[in-house]
Amino acid sequence: MESSLVTPWWFWVAFIAFVLVMLTLDLGVFHKRGHTVGFKESLSWCGFWILLALAFNVIVYFWHGTQASLEFFTGYLLEYSLSIDNIFVFLLLTSYFKVPPRYQHRVLFWGIIGALILRGLLIIAGIALINLFHWVLYAFGAVLILSGLKMACSAEKKIDPSKNPVLKFLRRVIPLSDDYDEDRFFIRRAGRLLATPLLVVLIFIELTDLVFAFDSIPAIIGITRDAFVVYTSNVFAIFGLRSLYFALANLVGMFRYLPYGLAAVLIFVGIKMCIEPFYRVEVLASLTVIGSILCVAIVASLIARRYQPEKAESAEQES
Repeated sequence: MESSLVTPWWFWVAFIAFVLVMLTLDLGVFHKRGHTVGFKESLSWCGFWILLALAFNVIVYFWHGTQASLEFFTGYLLEYSLSIDNIFVFLLLTSYFKVPPRYQHRVLFWGIIGALILRGLLIIAGIALINLFHWVLYAFGAVLILSGLKMACSAEKKIDPSKNPVLKFLRRVIPLSDDYDEDRFFIRRAGRLLATPLLVVLIFIELTDLVFAFDSIPAIIGITRDAFVVYTSNVFAIFGLRSLYFALANLVGMFRYLPYGLAAVLIFVGIKMCIEPFYRVEVLASLTVIGSILCVAIVASLIARRYQPEKAESAEQES
């Protein structure tokens, strides 16, 4: 599955400019003032980012053809669904650090800028490694299978941020204030520069995304190794991450079986990468399998919520 698309340099310049414009509009115009993002507003933004991704997919179709558009859509669906697992952790972090709702959009915004840069570097490194050493493909596949199994086994386990060694280290090396000061990351008190808890949350978000990127990047490389498709699908998935976060904030307990579905997706893509030299799974088949797994997980969660309301309510309270 070698890269077949030739993407001119001017596209990358134009695409990066587009990303910067969208980020500027997002923070400087649409969310200039910090406020609590409601459920309806978050759903509207989810729809906007999804439609934007689909519009870009149409451009890919007319520019590079059916195969590239299928790869983009499959990669986008894969990355967008895997980002839900990030959101579970983000919700845990904002809850643990008691981040006021009106400041959450800002910290997620800067977290996403970091994610765009880190994922770009990881994508370049991952594709370069596979092109130089084909056996890395099998290593990525094995990592995905193990990650999927680990996710399935730990789906019911709680994470306690207070026991995280990174948090303990940050508290030792960074002078921290005890409370938030609007949406600032640093404040000065009594002539001393202090970091607010919002900076700690931002660092944790960046580290969390980096950890998840080691799963999501190999996963999409299992679909295509074209840097054009891999990076653009990642960007559009990341764009919708914040609005999805606010949309799921009050619904996270509804999808109790979704982590198992995500685990199954990782295992499927990992197996697909490992058997590629012997049997190639077409992109349309991959899209069908991934979409079916996610649909089954969501439907099973909704059925369980209807017929086992006690467990569903318990899951919501724990989240």
